[in-house]
Amino acid sequence: DFWSLLCLRGCAGKTRVFSESLLQNISETMGNSSCASSELEACRDESAARVLKFVAIASILLAGVAGIAIPLVGKHRRFLRTDGSLFVAAKAFAAGVILATGFVHMLPGGSDALNNPCLPEYPWAKFPFSTFFAMTASLVTLLVDFVGTQYYERKQGLAKPIEEEVRVGSEDSGLESGIVPVLVKEIKVFGEEESGGMHIVGMHAHAAHHRHSHPQEQGACVNHVREQSHGHGSGHGHSHGLGDGDDEESGVRHVVVSQVLELGIVSHSVIIGLSLGVSQSPCTIRPLIAALSFHQFFEGFALGGCISQAQFKTSSAAIMACFFAMTTPAGIGIGTAIASFYNPYSTGALIAEGILDSLSAGILIYMALVDLIAADFLSKRMSCNFRLQIVSYFMLFLGAGLMSLLAIWA
Repeated sequence: DFWSLLCLRGCAGKTRVFSESLLQNISETMGNSSCASSELEACRDESAARVLKFVAIASILLAGVAGIAIPLVGKHRRFLRTDGSLFVAAKAFAAGVILATGFVHMLPGGSDALNNPCLPEYPWAKFPFSTFFAMTASLVTLLVDFVGTQYYERKQGLAKPIEEEVRVGSEDSGLESGIVPVLVKEIKVFGEEESGGMHIVGMHAHAAHHRHSHPQEQGACVNHVREQSHGHGSGHGHSHGLGDGDDEESGVRHVVVSQVLELGIVSHSVIIGLSLGVSQSPCTIRPLIAALSFHQFFEGFALGGCISQAQFKTSSAAIMACFFAMTTPAGIGIGTAIASFYNPYSTGALIAEGILDSLSAGILIYMALVDLIAADFLSKRMSCNFRLQIVSYFMLFLGAGLMSLLAIWA
C-alpha cells in the first residue's frame, strides 16, 4: 500500500509538471505569434512576387546607373558641370533625399527591429539601442572624415606652410630695404581657405580674423566674383575661385566624402535588397519598386557628384559606380535565393537588421548635414547668389519632403 501510494504521488507530480510546462509553451507560442511571418495572408503569392522581384532588380539597377552616371558623364557638358548652378540645385535635392532616408526610413526601421517583441525583453527593451548606434556611427564617421582628410592631405603634400615660409623668405632676401611687402600671405592652418572660410571636416565657418578686411558682404561677394573671373596663373585660366592648392584640397575633401558616403549607402542598400528579396507578398513589393527606384536614383546622383568632384581616375570612378549600382539588386537576388528558409523574424535577423539600419542612419544623417548640406549652403558662393539660395533651399525641402512622403507606402 505504501509503495502504491508513493507511485501515485510521483505520477501525479510528473503529470502536474508536464501540464504546467505544456501550458507555458502554449502561452509563449501565443505570445510570440507576432514572430511568425506577417505575410501569411491572402496577399501572399510566390509566383507573382518572383516576377515583381525581377522587375525590381531591373528598375532599381537602371535608376542607380542613371543617377550616378549623370554627374560622371555630364561633367564635361556646360549645363551639368559640377560648378554650375543646376548641379548645385540638383545636389541639394539629393541631399534632402539622403537626409530623409536616414531620419524617416532607416532610423525608425532600426528602432522597430530592435524593439520587436520577438527579441528578448532584456536587454533590447531596456535601452534605446537604435539611437545609440546611430549616434555612435555619426561620431565614428566624423573621426573617419577627419583622419581621412589629414591622411590624403599629407599623402598629396597639400600642407605647405614651410614651403610658403621659404618662398616668402627668398622673395624678401632680394629686397635691400628689408620691408615686407603687403603681398605676403598668411600661413594657412589646417583647413583654412583663401576665401576666408575655415574648412573643418566639410563645414565652412567664417574665420573671425578675416572679417575686418571685408566689413560688408557686398565687398566680399565682389571679391569672390573677381576671383572667379581670373585664373591663378593667366588671365584666361579656368579657375573657379580657388587657387591650385585650394583645388587640390577641395579634391581631397571630395575623395573622403565620396568614400564615406558610399559606405553608408551600400550598408543600408544590402538590408533593403534582402528585405525585398525575402518578401513573398506582391502588396509589399509593388510600392517598394517605385520607392527604391526614386531613392536609388537621387542617392546615385549625390554620390556621382562627389565622385566627379573628387576627380578620380576613370577606372576608379567606374568601379565605385558599379559597386553602388549593383548592391541593391545583388541584395534582392540573395534574398530571393534564401527566401525559402530565411526567417526575417528570427532573433539573429532582427538584431542584424536593426544594428545595420541604425548605423546606416547615423552615417547618412552625418553625411547629408555636414558634407552635403553645410558644405554647400554655408559656402561663399551660396551666400553671394540670392537666386541660388532660394532655388537650393526649395530643392532641399522638396527632396526631403518627397522622400518622407514615400514612407506612407514603403
